Amino acid sequence: MNATVPSAAPADLPAHRPATAVILAAGMGTRMKSDRPKVMHPLAGQPMLRYLLDNAASVFDRIVVVVGPGMEQVAALAAPHAVVVQQDRLGTAHAAAQAADLFGTGDVAVLYGDNPLITADSMRRMLACRAGEGNSEGAGLALMAMRPRDPGRYGRVVTQDGLVRRIVEWADASDEERAITLCNAGVLCAGAEDFRRWLGAVRNDNAQGEYYLGDVVAMAVAEGRQVRAVEAPEDELRGINSRAELAEAEACVQRRLRAAALDGGATLVAPETVFLAADTVLEPDVLVQPHVVFGPGVTVRRGAEIRAFSHLEGCVVGPGALIGPYARLRPGSDVGAAAHVGNFVELKATTLGAGAKANHLSYLGDATIGPATNIGAGTITCNYDGVFKHRTDIGAGCFVGSNAILVAPVSIGDGALVAAGSVITQDVPPDAMALGRARQTNKDGRGASLQAALRRKKEQG
Repeated sequence: MNATVPSAAPADLPAHRPATAVILAAGMGTRMKSDRPKVMHPLAGQPMLRYLLDNAASVFDRIVVVVGPGMEQVAALAAPHAVVVQQDRLGTAHAAAQAADLFGTGDVAVLYGDNPLITADSMRRMLACRAGEGNSEGAGLALMAMRPRDPGRYGRVVTQDGLVRRIVEWADASDEERAITLCNAGVLCAGAEDFRRWLGAVRNDNAQGEYYLGDVVAMAVAEGRQVRAVEAPEDELRGINSRAELAEAEACVQRRLRAAALDGGATLVAPETVFLAADTVLEPDVLVQPHVVFGPGVTVRRGAEIRAFSHLEGCVVGPGALIGPYARLRPGSDVGAAAHVGNFVELKATTLGAGAKANHLSYLGDATIGPATNIGAGTITCNYDGVFKHRTDIGAGCFVGSNAILVAPVSIGDGALVAAGSVITQDVPPDAMALGRARQTNKDGRGASLQAALRRKKEQG
C-alpha cells in the first residue's frame, strides 16, 4: 500500500526548470533549554543549519531562509542567501508564506533547519519526482517520508495505488493507520504558483491556533493532484528538537564522517571511538589510534600517525609525523614532516620543523622550532606576561635540555644547546651553550647530620 520513488539518483534538473529551497529556521528550540537558536547548535563542530545550506546550495538555484526576530546570528550564517523574518511565530505554513514573494518560478521545496542531514541526492530525487522522472507524469506535490525504527508518534502517510491520499496525525489515527510504517517528514515540494495559492488558503482552526504546512497535502489531494512520497533514510530525516535528539544526530554525523575517512584511505583502529569535525581532512595512509578527538580545522597529511587519547584542533600535521599518545595540538600549530609530539605535550600557535621532536611533558606556545631540534622533557615556553603574548624562536638542530624554561621573547640560534634546568631570559647565539641556573654547592657530611637532627625532632614529637 505504501509507495516510494525509485532510489536511483536522477540527473540534475534542466536549467529551464528553476528550483527554490525555503528553509524554515525561526524556531527557538524551547525543548533545548538554551538561549541559542536551535539551528545554531553544533553537529561535528559546525552549526546544524550549515549542513542543510551546503547541500541545498548544490541542488537549488535559490535559497531563502526564514528566521525569527532578533536572530541576527542565524541570518549571518545564511548569507549570502536571501533571509526573511517571521515576526510572529504562527506555524510552519505561516513561516513558509513569509518567503512567498521570493518563490520565483519553477519548483519550491520547503525544508526545515532542524532537519539538517538531508543529502543532496535525496533533494534531487524529490525534484525528479516533481518533474516526472521515473513516472508517467510529474507529481503536483512531492513529500519526503521515512520508515523509522520506532514510528512512535510520527504522522503516517496513507497511500493508495502509489499515490498519497492523506497524512494522518498519530493522535487521530486508527489502529490500522498506526500500523503504517511510512511516516511524514514534513518536507514538501510543489510548483511555485500552487504553493503560493495553497499557503494562502491554510487556516488556523485547530487546537494550537497555528497555520500548519501539512494542510497543503489535503488541499492538493482535494484538487485531484498527484501527491507522491519520496522515501529517504531515517538518519537523513530525523528532526532535532531536544538535547537527546541532538546527541542522536551527532552519532549519525560521526558515522558518516568515519565512513568517509575510511573510504578515503585512512585507518581508524577503533572507528567508534574517534570523533571528527565536519571539516577534518585525513589523507591516505593516516593511522588514527583509539580515543582521538578532532576539533574544527585539522588537516593530517599522508602517513602521519595520531596515537591514542590525543586532541587536535585548528592545526596541520605533516606527512609521517607522530602525535601522542595523550598529545594536545591547539589552534595555529603546524607539525612538520616526520616530527614527533609525544605524551602530555601541548602545542599552541607553534611551528615544529621537519624531524623536530618534543617527546615528553612540555608546553610549547607561540613558538617556532627549527628542523631536527630536540626539546627535552618538561620544557616550557613562557609566552604570556599577564598582558601580552610573546614568541620564542628556536633554530635548527638545537638541543634543549629537560626542565628548561624559555622566557619569551627570546631567540635560540641554530645548533645551540640549552642545559637542563636552565631559565633562559636572553638570546642564545648559534652553536653556543646556555646555562641559566644557580651554581651547585656541596657541603661534605651535611646531609647525614641534617637527617639525624630531623629524626631526633620526630622522636621528640
